[in-house]
Amino acid sequence: MEENIKIIIYLYNGITMLDAIGPYEVLSKMTDAEVYFVAEKTGEVKADSGFIDINVKYSIDDLKSADILIIPGSTIGFIKEMKNNNVLKWIKEVDKTTKWTTSVCTGSMLLASAGLLTGLKATSHWKPINLLSDFGAIPTRERIVEQGKYITAAGVSAGIDMALYLSNKIVGEDESKAIQLTIEYDPQPIFNSGNYSNADEKIIKISENKLARDAKKGLALIGMIKNSKSILKMSK
Repeated sequence: MEENIKIIIYLYNGITMLDAIGPYEVLSKMTDAEVYFVAEKTGEVKADSGFIDINVKYSIDDLKSADILIIPGSTIGFIKEMKNNNVLKWIKEVDKTTKWTTSVCTGSMLLASAGLLTGLKATSHWKPINLLSDFGAIPTRERIVEQGKYITAAGVSAGIDMALYLSNKIVGEDESKAIQLTIEYDPQPIFNSGNYSNADEKIIKISENKLARDAKKGLALIGMIKNSKSILKMSK
């Protein structure tokens, strides 16, 4: 195993917190892992819930290389990030140094808009997944999709599975199983509705309403009214 595995998790306003913290809880427990939360600028980053802030100590000007890059998703904030050329340039720069470039949920939209997923299969949250095709990626409704060094995960909780999947590749099965036990990750949901293909139409509609409400909250939170056309496209 290699020493000092440098892991960057990119944070931005409107982020879905579990997208970042789920992988962090897994990968930070690998032997010799060094995790850095990085934002475009240092300081406070707000989650999409509006309830949690993180004080980020490193900016994209501070760190430009990593063994692993993780791009978390968000309810609506990813749209602004997809148009941020400064961030996309940084993602491409870090990607040149990585052994693994990964995403959770709508984080794959940032990788796609940076041109890193062109011609590759990729996954995302079930609602906006088809937007990937606008940037040359191939939308694939799977929980984890590996294409070369690129690993994309489906919505939110899938980031934990992706991190364990990646951990297994880096530190092996025994240590990864130990990490899983350490965080006591033993999902036993009371409902079988966590996968789009298993959910009935009624549940999908209720979920879509919740997503729409969260999107409106996100717009108010980070002032993204100008992106309404993109949001309408995503909702089709």
